[in-house]
Amino acid sequence: MTDAASRPSDAPFRGIVLMCLAMMCFVTMNTLIKSMRGELPVVELIWGRYFFHAVLILMLFPRRIPTLLASTHKGLQILRSLLVLLATALMFTSVGLMPIADIVAITFVAPLLIVILSVAILHEIVGLRRWAAVIVGFMGVVIILRPGGDLFTPIALLPLATAMTYAFYQVLTRVVSQSADPLNTLFYSALVGAVVMTVVVPFDWVTPDVGQWTKLVAAGLLGGLGHYAIIRAYERAEASLVAPFAYTELIWATGLGFFVFGDLPDTWTFVGAGIIAASGIYIVHRERQVKAARQKTSR
Repeated sequence: MTDAASRPSDAPFRGIVLMCLAMMCFVTMNTLIKSMRGELPVVELIWGRYFFHAVLILMLFPRRIPTLLASTHKGLQILRSLLVLLATALMFTSVGLMPIADIVAITFVAPLLIVILSVAILHEIVGLRRWAAVIVGFMGVVIILRPGGDLFTPIALLPLATAMTYAFYQVLTRVVSQSADPLNTLFYSALVGAVVMTVVVPFDWVTPDVGQWTKLVAAGLLGGLGHYAIIRAYERAEASLVAPFAYTELIWATGLGFFVFGDLPDTWTFVGAGIIAASGIYIVHRERQVKAARQKTSR
């Protein structure tokens, strides 16, 4: 475990890069899932995502198997695992009903909630200027969603619920990362999801063909890599710093959505995304200024 004293000097930057990588993994995973939504039941897709996530961890880290369940916060590990399972179920249901970029636009509420929760639950210090940047980012989300527009339908409640669930999951990830090995935390997510869905999936099963099996395995791997990257990101930087960079998910979602499914967000979505990106860049700039001032004061 890497504590604050032993973190490298570029830990905030590494945290940001890891968060961006995680978003790319999740969008690619959701693209694969969307491509199978008319072929396999959603329950089976969720099962494949977690089952192969767990299998791959066991295959890649066989020497760690005896200690993978070691944790001082087993209850929190199980709770956060159930939260991410619920978020996955909501997301996978959404991708069969909406374009991925639109789903991502709605779930952009999550990083803003995380910044708020990081103060309320984790007691992290967020300055006035960073709060202002978060508010500006929220304005960008409002522009994307456009109250009263086409995105405000009952179906849009699914990605909104995903955002709420995922925000709490990420905050709990931050809590357990202070005392748990990242691999153990990752395995708990995979194991809880795999066990729960293995009990459920026999009631709605369609035997996949070779191509579908390949996609299911890939989805499990990408989901695992994404969550591992988030765990590492929160180890290396404050949640209030790295969370806004989940906005880069829209970049990946727009690109893959267009090239794979022909979906392209409208102009207002790009305008809102630009505002959100600008607020995220300012947050990083402000963080560096604060850090430099602290170092100067301590000399």
